Amino acid sequence: MDYKKQLLQFLAEDIGKGDITSRLLPDKKITARIISRENATLAGVAHAKEIFVSRNCSVRIQRKDGYMITKNQTVMTITGDARDVLSCERTALNLMARMSGIATMTGALVKKIPKKTKLYATRKTAPGLRYFDKEAVMIGGGERHRLRLDEMVMIKDNHIAVEGSLLSLIKKAKKRYKKFEVEVENTSDAVLAAKEGATIVMLDNFTPSQIEKTVRTLRDQRLRDNVLLEASGGINPKNISRYGKTGVDIISVGSITSSASGIDMSLEI
Repeated sequence: MDYKKQLLQFLAEDIGKGDITSRLLPDKKITARIISRENATLAGVAHAKEIFVSRNCSVRIQRKDGYMITKNQTVMTITGDARDVLSCERTALNLMARMSGIATMTGALVKKIPKKTKLYATRKTAPGLRYFDKEAVMIGGGERHRLRLDEMVMIKDNHIAVEGSLLSLIKKAKKRYKKFEVEVENTSDAVLAAKEGATIVMLDNFTPSQIEKTVRTLRDQRLRDNVLLEASGGINPKNISRYGKTGVDIISVGSITSSASGIDMSLEI
């Protein structure tokens, strides 16, 4: 997908047939600043620039993606026709606020787990915003996991319900793909998936104690080193540290893209 084209679509959605309020303004060149109103991990700067540049504005980026911004800090300066700057204002701010919120929440969670454990996003993203949501996760120090369904096989509970057999689905996956992930709900299925060659076993809605039991079982059967273990389901800022101590390789948290609060930003002339 052409993400620059997608940015133009976002802008067109907001402008519609034209910014009729800004049309009332004189033909006047202005300079404006985008300012953060709170501390955050900055994300989405390059995309905001593209939005303004598409309307013939010039942009000077003062803080790049990944920078830890503070309250009332200037992120970028925009110069252009007043009508063009104001027509782009909300689209640029919306995207930066959302991406910065995701990056900030991701960074806060990454600090709560061991460095060897990776924090993954999920596909719980807003339709049309997945590329930008997942990019924000990576800016915050996380990993994006699958961007689309065509990137990797992930056998989940509903797939198993349709097929009627976890083993049958795993055997089908092994014939066609070198890497695949299996979601399991108990230790015995985790052992089965590991024995059958799953690349990643997702321990879905396991408590930390259940995960530790599963890790021990896999070690006892000399299977632990053959597979990556992912903890998922019900993990939040309050309990993620505990999950980080269980020995899993990956922790996936849907809330970093589905529930992150946008960062307060404003454009001032």
